[in-house]
Order: sequence, then C-alpha cells, then structure tokens
Amino acid sequence: MKRKLSSNNIKALIVASIGISAAATIIATIGGKKFKNKSKKPIKSLAGTNYGEKQVYFIGGGLASLAGAAYLVRDCNFKGENIHVIEAMRILGGSNDGEGNASEGFICRGGRMLNEETYENFWELFSSIPSLDLQGKSVTEEILNFDHLHPTHAQARLVDKHGSIQDVKSMGFNNADRMALGKLMITPEEKLDGMTIQGWFSRTPHFFKTNFWNMWQTTFAFQKWSSLFEFKRYMERMIFEFSRIETLEGVTRTTYNQYESVILPLKTYLDGFGVDFSINATVTDLDFKSGDQITVTAIHIEESGDERVIELNLGDVCIMTNGCMTDSATLGDMHRPAGYNPNQLTSAELWAKIAEKKEGLGNPEPFFSHPEQTNWESFTVTCKGNKLLRLIEKFSTNIPGSGALMTFKDSNWLMSIVVAAQPHFKNQTLDTTIFWGYGLYTDKIGNYIKKSMADCTGEELLIELLHHLHMEDKKDEIMETVVNVIPCMMPYVDAQFQPRKMTDRPQVVPKGSTNFAMIGQFVEIPEDMVFTEEYSVRSARIAIYKLFNVTDKEIRPVTPYKRRPKVLKEALKTAFR
Repeated sequence: MKRKLSSNNIKALIVASIGISAAATIIATIGGKKFKNKSKKPIKSLAGTNYGEKQVYFIGGGLASLAGAAYLVRDCNFKGENIHVIEAMRILGGSNDGEGNASEGFICRGGRMLNEETYENFWELFSSIPSLDLQGKSVTEEILNFDHLHPTHAQARLVDKHGSIQDVKSMGFNNADRMALGKLMITPEEKLDGMTIQGWFSRTPHFFKTNFWNMWQTTFAFQKWSSLFEFKRYMERMIFEFSRIETLEGVTRTTYNQYESVILPLKTYLDGFGVDFSINATVTDLDFKSGDQITVTAIHIEESGDERVIELNLGDVCIMTNGCMTDSATLGDMHRPAGYNPNQLTSAELWAKIAEKKEGLGNPEPFFSHPEQTNWESFTVTCKGNKLLRLIEKFSTNIPGSGALMTFKDSNWLMSIVVAAQPHFKNQTLDTTIFWGYGLYTDKIGNYIKKSMADCTGEELLIELLHHLHMEDKKDEIMETVVNVIPCMMPYVDAQFQPRKMTDRPQVVPKGSTNFAMIGQFVEIPEDMVFTEEYSVRSARIAIYKLFNVTDKEIRPVTPYKRRPKVLKEALKTAFR
C-alpha cells in the first residue's frame, strides 16, 4: 500500500534531499562498487630507495603504526630493519585485541565492525597482506570470502523490557525529526564547533525515542552528548547504511577476533622484512628543534624502569599515534568488577606534553578530560558447550555470526550483545563458545541487579542479561556451563566522539613539519569518520605518502555515496517508512 505525502512531508523530503546530496546538481552516477583485488602481484612504487641508514620510529603499536610500516616497505622500498615500532603494552594491536583460553575464559574488549563499501584503503592495503590460513589468498580475500559466506541479517535488533522483539522496519521519525536531520546535512561543518547531538535535536526530543536513534546509537556507540560534527560525518559517510540499519547487512565480520584476523597477519608480513618491535616500552616525551618548524630531535623512552633517549639524525622520521581509546582499560572476572581508573593514561599524556611545545599539534583536553562521559563497559562470556548460545539463537532466530547486534532498549545500562560465528579464537576448543556485550550507561543501577554496571562482577552482568532475555528460570543450568565472564571498563572508549573544535584534532602532517606526523583516531581527515579501522589505515597512508613524497600511488578518496542518487533515494524512502 503506497503512502500519500502531506505538504509537510513534501517539505521535509525536499530539505532532506537537498541537504544530504545537493541532488539538483547531480546528473549521473555509478552505483557503489565493492572492492575487488584485480591483481595478486605486489604493488610496486617509484618512490626513491636511496634512504641510506635513515630510521623511522613509530610511537604506538596499533593498527595505524603497523599499516604505516607496511606502506614503508611496500610502497617506499624502505629497509624493514630501519623501522622501529615502540609499544607501551605487552602486546601489539592497540584496540584490536583478543586473547585468552578455554579454561580461564576469553576476552574481547570490543569488536570492530568492518564495512565493505567505505573501507577503501583498508581493503587495498590488506589485499597485499598474505592470509595466515589460506595459502595464496590475501587477508582482504579471506575476510570478504568469510563474510559473504556468513551474511548478516539481524532478526532481533531491538528487544523491549517484556522480551518482545520490536518491529524496526519503520525508523519512527516524525516530520520535525526529518526536518532537523535535513537541516543538519546542509549545515557546514565549520558552524558545528563544540555542538552536541542533544543540542541540535533539543526542539524535537522525540528524535531520541525513535527506532533509528536506538539502533544508530548502539551500533556506533554515540551518546546524546556526543559531537554533532561526528554524527553528521557518520550520516554522510554511512548514508547507504541508513537504509539497512534495521538488519545491519552492511556489517563485515572477520573470521576470528580482530587481533588474529587483522593484526597477526600484518605483523607477520612486517616480520618478513625485519621490522623492529619494542614492547613494554613507553615513550614519555619528544624533543623538538627550536624555531617555527616542527622537527623531532629526540625520543625519550622508559623501559623496565630504565630511561633512555634516542637521538634522531638528519632524515630520521617520527610518527606518533596521538591517542588511544582503550587507554586506562581495566579487567575484572566472574567474581570481581573491572574497577575504574581513568588516571592510567599514556598516549594522551604524551600528546598533551608535545602540544604545549609546538603549535598545530591539536588539543587532547576535549577528548581525554571527561571520562564520566566517554566510558562504557564490555564483557566477554565463555561457556562450556553451547547451551546459552542455542537459547539465544532460538530467541533471536539468528545463528551465531548472522545477527550482528541485539540491543535491549529498555535496559538501564542500554545493554547490547554480539554473538560472533564460532570459533571466534583460533585456540578455542570445539566444546567452548563465547560472545560479548557492552553497556553505554555504566553509572546507572541495573533493572534487576541493583548496582551500577561499573560495580558489577562478571557473574552479575550475565545475570542481568539473562533477565533481559527472560531466561531467569534457566539461570542455574546456564550458570553451570559458564567458565568465566570478564568485564572490561574503558574510560575513554568514546573519546573520539567528544564535542570539539575543528582545530582540536591535528593534521596528520602538521604545518611546518619536516619529520613528524600523527596518526590514528585523533587526527583530522576531511570527510572521514573516526572509530573505524579505515581511519587508522588512511591516516597512516597519508603520513607515509606525504613524508616520503610518494606521488605515483593514490590515497583512495572517501567514496561520495552521499552524492549518488540511487543511495539517496533508498535513504529517503527509509526516512519515511
């Protein structure tokens, strides 16, 4: 049955259409194309190879640094032994993690949802990284093949307090909501400094009661007080996802956890070139040459209680990850809360030090000074056998790996769970199953466990979940199968979404830099969206190509889906469902 549009609906449609796409200026388009690795040959570069004994130092061992090292050896023919990755933790990978065993339990602090359409540089890079498990295949081929064989189509996106799966085909917007969204899309970013999502929609509070907000918020971990700037970028960058947010068909899953599926193959690739890795080594300060230019002259390192200084020679380069969202993370267990210690900072402290020394290096204060706003907590459940997963499968009608995200919309903690395809770890035994979940409101008292989420043990977190699933009558038999529930408190996991000024995030290669770049989630990349693997990889590629003058290779641009009529048409249809 077709629905008639009132005059108010038509006005909203026009505003949204113009705002999202400037549709009147678009004449033609090519539909979104999925990335295909047309050649399995290594990419060759014309970049110079006469680097002598020049050294490159990466501060931080997360995805951005590892990607930067890969671009150096692949596209610049740089000696691997002259590349140094310095990591404060005992393991590489940054926020791409996953570890544990079947007897003590597994832990995923979180899960990165990849995306086939918008990860332009990620897929290109990993098309040249060999898979560790599939001979002759790249990591890109491995992940996309797995994802296509395990498609996502969530049947239980939102669940209410009665345990009823909600009908989310309609976004639930009224015309005021649509008008506010349309106006946002035509507002220049420069006018959004410091503004929040809640502030923008203050005249239409109904927006926060819609199915759209409940799904969008928990899919990407936005809060009402998050940056309007970042919300707008997500709406533009992921506009095609708007049309399938109720099923999350656009989510691309890795075969295993991100550490084993993304970080390990990349590190193995770099090991083959002799890249030097230093773990449990904390960079405490950088020295700069005096003057208007930005030139790093020394790196101060604390390692095993000892301090040492690396003096940089002419031509040496320093590339720094200037912030990490999992800084100060703490773990608990079945009988112990994770604890909360936002003062265990490393990356933000270093960023603050150097920002005081040189202009143009950004400002960490908006991101790392409000842990009460940026924290949320995850928990990983490890079970013997599949009793609980089978019950969740029966409830949701999704087999493990096909449901993406299930959110309990009336949960005081706004709890969600993710059941990945099994096994999720390479060392996971056949009789072991795992899943993970998280809550955004850690200071709230639970609906059933009368404690704040932050104060709950792993067991209490699971009991709260069983109540939301209305499986409390099966609690005892379920708990008998539980090996461990490991909570993880992350005070700064939402830091990149904090309201800010345009200048608070530095440029990847700051103005006046001769040998210094900043990479990761807290640098400024026009049009792109933070909290993604693509952002880390893109920042690394920008840094390497600019500092090493790589001109024969392209940094893949942000795909302009917001200007494609077919995508816009589907988004507009969704807005009026």
